[in-house]
Parts: sequence; C-alpha cells; structure tokens
Amino acid sequence: MSTFTAINLVARPDGGPVGPHWFEVVQKERPTVGAGQFLVKQTHMSLDPAMFGWMSPDTESYIPPVALGEVMRSSGIGEIIESNHEGFNVGDRVMGLLGWQELILSDGQGLNKVEAPLPDEAILSVFALPGLTATQGLYSIGKPKAGETIVVSGAAGSVGSIVGQLAKADGLTVVGVVGTDEKANWIVNELGFDGAINYKTDNLEQKLAELTPNGIDIYFENTGGPIQQHVFERMNTHGRIAVCGMIADYPKPVPTPGPNWIPMIKKRLTVQGFAMPDHFGEVPALLAKLTPYVMQGKIKHRTHVLNGLESAMTGLNLFFTGENKGKLIVKL
Repeated sequence: MSTFTAINLVARPDGGPVGPHWFEVVQKERPTVGAGQFLVKQTHMSLDPAMFGWMSPDTESYIPPVALGEVMRSSGIGEIIESNHEGFNVGDRVMGLLGWQELILSDGQGLNKVEAPLPDEAILSVFALPGLTATQGLYSIGKPKAGETIVVSGAAGSVGSIVGQLAKADGLTVVGVVGTDEKANWIVNELGFDGAINYKTDNLEQKLAELTPNGIDIYFENTGGPIQQHVFERMNTHGRIAVCGMIADYPKPVPTPGPNWIPMIKKRLTVQGFAMPDHFGEVPALLAKLTPYVMQGKIKHRTHVLNGLESAMTGLNLFFTGENKGKLIVKL
C-alpha cells in the first residue's frame, strides 16, 4: 500500500457519547524505512478505559494527554513487514503503544517482541496491558494471602477477570461486581469466582454481607459507583484497596464524593492508586509472575472484537453501556 489509514484526535470529550466528531480519519503516505528502523502492520488494537483520560485536557494526570491533531493513543499488536533493524526481523510480532493506525514506523523503543505461541487476541487480552495491570495491582498493592477475601469491581472486564482468577488460584475467596446476570454467571461458572453481585439489580448491602461474612481484606477498584461505599464499610483491619479505575465517574463533570477517611484510621487501611506507565520497567518481572498461571490453564479470557479501524470511534461507548463481553479489541 502506498498510503495507510490513521485516526487523529481532534476534539476533547464533551460529556456526550464518544463519536466520530471527536476524530479525523486521514490517509498518510507509507513511510520510508531508514537504518535502524522497521515497519509494523498492526493487526489488532486494544480499546481500554484509560483512553478516556488520555483524551481529556488534564495535564496533571499520570501520562500527558493526546495532543489534538495527533494519532489517537492505544496499545496493539502487529507484524513487522519491512526491517533495517538488526534486532527486529520481518515476520516478528511486536506489541506496544501503536496508536490508531494501520502502519507504524519504529526504531524499537517501547515495543516488545511477542514470543508466546498464542493468537494476537489472546496476547492483547492476557499478556498486554490487562494482564500487566492486574498483576501489578494485585500483588504490589493487594498483597494477597490464602484464606483472605477479595472483592473486584468490573469483574467481567479485561483487568478484573484476571485479578479474580489470580486471586482464586492463590486460595482467596473471590467476589466479583458486574452489571448483568450473564456476566455474573460467566465469572462464577466459567472463571471460578465464589460469588457475583449485579450492582444494577441486587440489594448491594445485603448481597455483599452474604458473600463476605468474614469481611473484606482486599478491594480491587475498577469502576467506582454505588458498590464502593458498601465495600469500604466492610473492609477488615489492615485491608488493602488498589484503585485502578473509576469508569463510573469518567463521564461526570463532577466526580461522586468518596468515603469518609475516619475508617481508614480506625482500620489502618491502605488505599493506593496506580497506573502502568510507572511500572513499564517492571514488565519482564510481571510477565514472569503471570506466565505460569496462564500456562497452567488457570487464566481464561474472552474477547469482544470490533472490525475495522474506524469502529474504534464508537466502540469506546461499550465501556459505559456495559455491552462489551470480555476484552474489547479492534481487528484491522
């Protein structure tokens, strides 16, 4: 191809649904591959809740926002189709921040070779950002111990589902918070969670008390929303809360007020937010921790695949509606 398609961010979130008016589809000339460079043809692109922060104008976040007029940021996986780099060969698969575009010219910085003999969708679902995030948050902040109880919000999502399965494999009682009965059935009957709460239909206080009779030692927070206060009130002394995401508040101009801090003093709770750009140097160690669970068959996943680069422009709305089932991926 002499040209390729890319999608630039041209407007900031306006409080409404994500749509094409935020973006511009452009055609670019195929780049020339120079010395020490290679060209990647992206095959699959990841859609993640973190993108809402990347599109906002907030300059005080953990990573600078995407500049207007620049290619929208995203992680992805692709195959090298041309190379003048001695460390990367034609046919190698690589993953990293490839962006919303079909072709990527790289010198290798920030990209990692994919060695695992798994399909692209499985790599993005488990070994890319979701698995790394789950492993970092659970073990560095949650510090799980066999016999403890963990509650995971967004438990049927790409991160939450891995957190729950890792914790279950380590001997914890695992309760997941989801938004549909179908997702509740999936995490319990397929993934092995001990219980599930549908935050849209269940009596949250009552259901949580039933499923966590010994209180809660770890809370892995992906969503915010009405379940948060109920979980906070049931935290055990020296409990740990890993704050990964707050998607319930992302579209709100004013976030929902959080819990009072007095119980944090009484129970000596640890509450820590985290973001993966702080830990990219730890990726090899995180993969070494995660890989045995995957190879032993203890981690299952499912994907929700959208077709075509331009489907990303509206596909992000699935995070707000809860209609996505599994890791949200765009197949190019």
